[in-house]
Amino acid sequence: MPPIENDAGKNELKTRIQQLIDTNKVMVFSKTYCPYCVKVKDLFKELNVECNVVELDLIEDGPNYLEMLIEMTGQKTVPSIFINKTHFGDCSKTMQAHQDGSLQQLLGEAYDYDLIVIGGGSGGLACSKEAAKLGKKTMVLDYVVPTPKGTSWGLGGTCVNVGCIPKKLMHQTALLGTAMQDARKFGWEFEETGEGSERRPRRSRRGDVAPACCVKHNWETMKTAVNNYIGSLNWGYRVALRDKNVNYVNAYAEFIDPHKIKATNKRGKETFYTAAKFILATGERPRYLGIPGDKEYCITSDDLFSLSYCPGKTLVIGASYVALECGGFLAGLGLDVTVMVRSILLRGFDQDMANRAGEHMEEHGVKFLRKYVPIKVEELEAGTPGRLKVTAKSTETDEIIEGEYNTVLIAVGRDACTDKIGLDKAGVKVNPKNGKIPVNDEEQTNVPHIYAIGDILEGKWELTPVAIQAGKLLARRLYAGAKLKCDYINVPTTVFTPLEYGACGLSEERATELYGQDNIEVFHSLFWPLEFTVPGRDNNKCYAKIICNKLDSDRVIGFHYLGPNAGEVTQGFGVAMKCGATKEQLDSTIGIHPTCAEIFTTLEVTKSSGGDIKQAGC
Repeated sequence: MPPIENDAGKNELKTRIQQLIDTNKVMVFSKTYCPYCVKVKDLFKELNVECNVVELDLIEDGPNYLEMLIEMTGQKTVPSIFINKTHFGDCSKTMQAHQDGSLQQLLGEAYDYDLIVIGGGSGGLACSKEAAKLGKKTMVLDYVVPTPKGTSWGLGGTCVNVGCIPKKLMHQTALLGTAMQDARKFGWEFEETGEGSERRPRRSRRGDVAPACCVKHNWETMKTAVNNYIGSLNWGYRVALRDKNVNYVNAYAEFIDPHKIKATNKRGKETFYTAAKFILATGERPRYLGIPGDKEYCITSDDLFSLSYCPGKTLVIGASYVALECGGFLAGLGLDVTVMVRSILLRGFDQDMANRAGEHMEEHGVKFLRKYVPIKVEELEAGTPGRLKVTAKSTETDEIIEGEYNTVLIAVGRDACTDKIGLDKAGVKVNPKNGKIPVNDEEQTNVPHIYAIGDILEGKWELTPVAIQAGKLLARRLYAGAKLKCDYINVPTTVFTPLEYGACGLSEERATELYGQDNIEVFHSLFWPLEFTVPGRDNNKCYAKIICNKLDSDRVIGFHYLGPNAGEVTQGFGVAMKCGATKEQLDSTIGIHPTCAEIFTTLEVTKSSGGDIKQAGC
C-alpha cells in the first residue's frame, strides 16, 4: 500500500492504532521474522498473559503502521509494546522489567512472594536472607527426603548436616589420635596398663580403639558431640531466618506452572504458593550403585555421621573426595578400612597430587582394591554392625572376588536433586545425562524468572562457599541493582584426607591441555614439617607444587599443597592468585619460619629439570 500523504488518512490510521491500544491490556506491534519480537511474545505466553499482536509484515499497510507508531512513540524498532493504554517500550525494556518484577506489577499480577527459594542449604539460606534484607518478601522451602536407612536432618543442607562440618570434626578426631602417638616423642607419658600396653592400636569388633595405653576412642561420644553441635546450627539458621523475616516452610516443593509451586509437608498436606521469581538451590544426594543389596545393606555419607554404632571393618566404595576423606578418618580412628577403586583417585583433581594422597593413606594402613567394581552385597548377619559379604568383579579381567565387612559405605558420586521438582512444568531445561541445570553467567536458567545456584549448576564447583557467594551476589543483582557476578575461576579448595590436599587453579593435566607442555613450568618440592621431625614420621612425604604460565610472566595458574593444615595454607594463596600472583612475586616474598607455607617462597627445582626435590634440615 502506498504511503499515506493526506492528513485525513493519517488521522484515520492513528485512530485505528489508538483503538487497538485502548481496547487491549497488552498490545504488541511485531514482525514475524524479528527474533526480538518472538522473544517478547514467548515471554507473554510463558506468563499466561493475553496480548493482541499485529504482525506488521503480514498486513498490507504495515509500513504505514510502523511510520505512524514512530510518530506516536519515537521508537523506530519493533516490537513496540503498549500496556494499560501506555507505550511501554521495546524488547530489552520488557525483558528487564520482567527480571526486576516491575512488569508483573504493571500487569496487575499479585504474587504471594517476590522470591521463593527452593532448598535450605548454604546457598539458598544466604540468598534468601540477602533478598529479605533488601526488602523483598521471601520464602524458603526445605525438605529432606530420608535415606533408605531412614536418616534425615534439619535445616542447613548437606554441608552443615552430612558434609563439611561433621566430616571436618571427625577428621580432627583422627588427627588427635595421631597427635597422641606423636606426644610420646615430645615427652608426654601415658600410663600403660596390662594387656592394653602393646605398641599398636587394638581394635574390637565394635571398633573401640586402644593405642598402646589406656586411652581409647568411643564412637558414641564423638557422634553425640558432633550432632549436638550440628543441632545448635540448625536452630541458629531457623532463628536467623525469623529475624530476617524470611518465611521458612519445611515442605517438599514442586512446580505446577512457571510461577506456582505445590508444597507438601511430612503429613502430606498440600499448600500452593506463587512468586515473581524463583531460585533453585536443591543440591545433590549420594548416588547408589544399582546392584543387589546396595540400598538394603549399604550406607552413604548421608548416614555415616549420625550412625548409632561404630562401623567396624569398613569397605568404602569409590575414589571421590568423600570416599577418601571418610576412609581416611575411619582408619585414623583405628578401624580396618579398605577402599575399592574402579579407575583413578579424585577424578577432576591433579592426578599427581591425588596419587600422593592415596599413597600416604596406603602407607598408614588403608588398603586399596584397585580396578574392581562391586556387583552384589549380601547380609551374612544382622547387627550394629552386622556382617556383609561383598562380591566384586575386576574391570580388566573376569576375576571375581569376595570379602566380608561390617559396614559398606558407598561414595561413588552425587546426583542433582532436580528430577522430581516439576521443572518440566516450569519449562526449565535440564541436562538429561546428569540432572544439572545450564545457566548463563548470572545464574539465570532458560526461563527468565527462574535462577539456580550451588551444586546443581552445570560445569560449576560443588562447594559450599561458592554457593553462598553466588546466592548473595544474585540477590544483590536482582534487588539492589548490583553488577558483580560470582567468579568461578581460581576457587581454592581442600580435600581433608589424612595428609590434607589443598588446591587452587588448574591441575597439571588441565594446564597442559590449555597452554601446551612447552608453555608451562612446574616448580615443586618435597618437604618435612617441623612438627613431624621429632616423632620421625612422614619424612619428605609432604609436597608443594605451582604451575606457571611462561607466556604470561610466569603467572601462577595452579597451586597444589599436600601437608598439614592445607585449608589454612591454601586460603591465603587463593587470595594471591585472585590478584594475579607470579613466580617472581612468590620468590620476592619473605617466608614465615618455621612453617610449611614458606616452601612456596623458595621453590627452585622445575619438574622438567628432573632435579632432586627432597629436603634436608631447615
